[in-house]
Amino acid sequence: MLAKTDSAFEFHGNWRQFAPIAFTNLLLCIVTLGVYTFWARTRERQYLWGQTRFIDERLQWTGTGVELLIGYVIAIFLFGVPLGILNFGLQALAIRGYVVVAGLIGVSLYFAILYLGGVAIFRALRYRLSRTFWRGIRGGSSSQGLRYGLSYMWRTLAGSLCLGLLIPWSMTELWNMRWREMSFGPLEFVSGARFEVLMKRFLLFYAVPFAAVFAAIVLIAAALSSGAKMPVPGGAPSEMGAAIALVVIGAYFAVIALLGLVAIFYYAAFFREAIGGLRLGGLEFAFKARSWDWIKLALGNLALVVCTLGVGTIFLGYRNWKFFITHMEAYGEVHVDELTQSTTREPGQGEGLLDAFDVGAF
Repeated sequence: MLAKTDSAFEFHGNWRQFAPIAFTNLLLCIVTLGVYTFWARTRERQYLWGQTRFIDERLQWTGTGVELLIGYVIAIFLFGVPLGILNFGLQALAIRGYVVVAGLIGVSLYFAILYLGGVAIFRALRYRLSRTFWRGIRGGSSSQGLRYGLSYMWRTLAGSLCLGLLIPWSMTELWNMRWREMSFGPLEFVSGARFEVLMKRFLLFYAVPFAAVFAAIVLIAAALSSGAKMPVPGGAPSEMGAAIALVVIGAYFAVIALLGLVAIFYYAAFFREAIGGLRLGGLEFAFKARSWDWIKLALGNLALVVCTLGVGTIFLGYRNWKFFITHMEAYGEVHVDELTQSTTREPGQGEGLLDAFDVGAF
């Protein structure tokens, strides 16, 4: 029985232990011109999973670099090459004047990419659960993700309707659908994330640009009414046009910065709601990270990459995993004696389609 005060998840690793793995992976990836990337990812996951305790036992990653390589090669030949050929064909049709035909094929190609992107996300999660073991039990899914790909396609398109106001609905529905198809051992996940609780934060995406435009208009109106020249920082007084341009540029960068903060503010609430809606048998999950925790993670990652001239990128996976495990919680009961091995199909290759489309699985 896990009480509210118990910590079901705990991370035992530290960056000093991880550093030799990270730097060795970097060196071997450079020497092999990137081919070692799949084995580097496997070594990293073996360490991160192995340093993660859930209740009384550490996790185990059983995936291999060969599986990831095979998955990537299959994805490139089955999807990457045909899509590349289609892209060149579209350009040729447009040049020869078949604009309508090229447009129709282009729209169809866009739908196909959306569909395959959804399949990629689903299969990557399925693969990772199938290679994650706890007490000798693994997860997985009996679904191939084909139906999810269709749902991902139309829900993503529907989410963009009404100026994007349906995006929270689309995100939560897809999260619920994805996890409801997953299981761990004999237990199936239940997911009940609600989009209604996210709407207030999501509306900030619309409020920030309006507020910035309003502030810029007020400043410009004040400058025009004064009729005086306004100084440019570091230089002599300039004409009114330059001052107005300065206000517009400042407002633009202010909007970019504020939208970044709003995104963190929104995703902090999304993950709390999404993970908080997960159930597995008698277990309930929770994610405790607040907006400030996400801001510190983002600033820390940025500083690490900038100060090391990009080399620190090799530690981002470690930092992100530690962040998630540190803030994850689980409550309820686990009847270990009743757990049996999963009967779901084990995929024979890794998340190659995910890599081909450069999307995230979690």
